[in-house]
Amino acid sequence: MDLLLEGLWKVTEAVAQLFLQPFYYISIIVIMLLYRRQVLLERKLFHVKLHGWLAQTWRTVLGGLLAGIGVSLVSAFVGMTLTVEGILCIWAATILLLLIRVRYLCLAYSIGLLGVVQFALNLFPDFAGSGWLAEAVRAVRELNIPALLCLVGLLHLAEGLLVRWQGASFAGPLFYEGKRGRLVGGYQMQSLWPVPLLLLIPAETTGGVLPWTPLFGGDAWQGGFALMALPIVIGFAESTTGMLPKAKARVSSVRLLAYGVIIIALALLAYWWTPLTLLAALAAFLLHEGLVWFSRFEEQQKSPLFVHPQGGLKVLAVLPGSPAEELGIQAGESIVRVNGVPVPTKEELHAALRTQSAFCKLEVRNLAGESKFLQRAIYAGEHHQLGAILAPDEQAPAAVRLQPLSLLQLLRPRSSARGRARAAGKPAASGEAGVNDAAR
Repeated sequence: MDLLLEGLWKVTEAVAQLFLQPFYYISIIVIMLLYRRQVLLERKLFHVKLHGWLAQTWRTVLGGLLAGIGVSLVSAFVGMTLTVEGILCIWAATILLLLIRVRYLCLAYSIGLLGVVQFALNLFPDFAGSGWLAEAVRAVRELNIPALLCLVGLLHLAEGLLVRWQGASFAGPLFYEGKRGRLVGGYQMQSLWPVPLLLLIPAETTGGVLPWTPLFGGDAWQGGFALMALPIVIGFAESTTGMLPKAKARVSSVRLLAYGVIIIALALLAYWWTPLTLLAALAAFLLHEGLVWFSRFEEQQKSPLFVHPQGGLKVLAVLPGSPAEELGIQAGESIVRVNGVPVPTKEELHAALRTQSAFCKLEVRNLAGESKFLQRAIYAGEHHQLGAILAPDEQAPAAVRLQPLSLLQLLRPRSSARGRARAAGKPAASGEAGVNDAAR
């Protein structure tokens, strides 16, 4: 009973410590800026808003909270030997990498970097520095890299589950410049989750010791235990032109789960045999980068999915609450007939929708190539607003060329849409990037 009361008191203290730390709030602000940038880009390309950035932020905060609870419970049996100085080193490395690229806001990169730095410092045991440098060197040398890498693996297991659960819902449609300069439709899938961790650490206390011995730490747990708050951010970023968002999320989820298992195995081996620590630290970010580059290579080998078929119009996305959603039209399907009229172009789709002032019938070809017939009453003011964003055609005046996103770009969100002059004579900066007027 005393152990339970002491544990509850320490949890309360750690939660209070968590909300007093600015990093948790900073991470939420970065996430809000990321989603706001996505909404601005959607408005620039399609003149509509498919996502609400506040709703997305709260969903990721909730997902991160659930992940934090799960990882914290598991890490209680793993054990950490962190200090306040060690946490500051992790934050410093994370913020430094964040300034380079937003996707580096991941513990795999910061812990991997600190593991390499620790190895380099151990090659020069006489180097100590002076002042704040001496404190930083001491803190890095005292980091338990195998335990932290085990935490990285656990977090990526949680990330893999979050990607399976929420990844596809955060996908945003975009127009990309494909092979030979042809415009194709696709999706950008990018999400960050703020994860509040409460890590169990050994400490000299007046209370009782744990009824179990965590994996890392050994005899250090005989003196008692304490809880330390460590807010971090996990996330992923993918782009796809050859797969539906749900399929891409499933593939990414499996790979993240496999990555987490590999890192945990390497961390345990490094704990049992110290010389493997450098290998495990290098694997943490090299394998992570390998997943990114392999995904890009895989996409280049796939045929674009969101291009118009012969005699039809490919649906890139469906607006929430629109007639297209009510009809059951899904991304990746093709509209081939409206009110019995073939619709090989957007203009003909417009005209076909106007032939019936109160009713519309659609023939839609699904991903399996089978036709399905849909019908719906048309109400005043929506006879030409089907609510489906179509794949780009030859008249689309802009494409998106994605580049590495830095923190400065989030603070100054400008559309990455690159204008393309077309035969219609529209200037490249016309501001009508990728608008599907016939399907809005």
